[in-house]
Amino acid sequence: MSAPLPEDARGEPKLSLVVPICNEQEVLPLLVERLRGVMDGCAAGCEAILVNDGSVDGSWGLIAAATRVDPRFKALDFSRNFGHPAAITAGLDHASGDAIVVMDADLQDPPELVPKMVALYREGWDVVHARRSARQGETAFKKLTAEGFYKVMGLLADRPPTPNVGEFRLISRAVVDALGGMRERHRLVRGLVSWLGFRQTTLDFERPGRAAGETKFPFRRMFRLSWDALTAFSVAPLRLALVLGVLALLLAIPASAALLLVALAGDAGAWGWPALLCGQMLLAGATLVCLGLLGDYVGRIYDEVRGRPLYVVRQRLGLAAPARR
Repeated sequence: MSAPLPEDARGEPKLSLVVPICNEQEVLPLLVERLRGVMDGCAAGCEAILVNDGSVDGSWGLIAAATRVDPRFKALDFSRNFGHPAAITAGLDHASGDAIVVMDADLQDPPELVPKMVALYREGWDVVHARRSARQGETAFKKLTAEGFYKVMGLLADRPPTPNVGEFRLISRAVVDALGGMRERHRLVRGLVSWLGFRQTTLDFERPGRAAGETKFPFRRMFRLSWDALTAFSVAPLRLALVLGVLALLLAIPASAALLLVALAGDAGAWGWPALLCGQMLLAGATLVCLGLLGDYVGRIYDEVRGRPLYVVRQRLGLAAPARR
């Protein structure tokens, strides 16, 4: 990445902090306290938008209490759980800052890193990714699968996301406005940000363990997120049909030749049913894999064509409804 030019330097921005929240009542009091410390240091003003993504514990009550005590805290309450990407999108839709920082609520994204992000923004960067140089409190399996995810995306995706970066980043108003026009339902925000371009840089930090509570991303959800990322930014899975077809031919042609030689030798009966069964299983398996991949992509097209909203807000505290996207 090229260094920012001197003429790209910016003044102190008004800052928006966007925090998706789902069942985080254990950590919310500490989160609010640490966010308040960051906001106190913002010379041009700051707001924190807490997005309640269908929590079923006491999270919404704590969020509402924070908005009553400090008007800089603002809140959105979803009608149900719409997922982490939708919660991020809602926060960005309602944010009014010149620079917007997205972070998780579990304090594995330290709010105290925000001033360093703002310093890079003022140098002229439009996107500042917080890159994990170390991951505390994560299992070896999770670290291994995360590394595998970024390697696969690097090989197959047209514009792969930055490795070892989650959703913790600062983005400029120009980037937020561009993201506002991208309303696909199966969305990986980090991938969309990478796809947009603009001037991007990274800021390394050691990611701490969760301050409280349990992870909201077990293996099942991580696998689904990875699949969404792959299919949203690559058509490589569709090309698998061609690969499977070629492999089937490469196996079928020599197998057929071998069977023909055996038949000419007068011993075709020993090869009949086993060969037929193996051939049918091979072709049927390849066909079903291809149909499944095609069906997944067609299903995503169907989701987009229906045009349903990405999220539904039940209540807003301190925020007005944004212009319809």
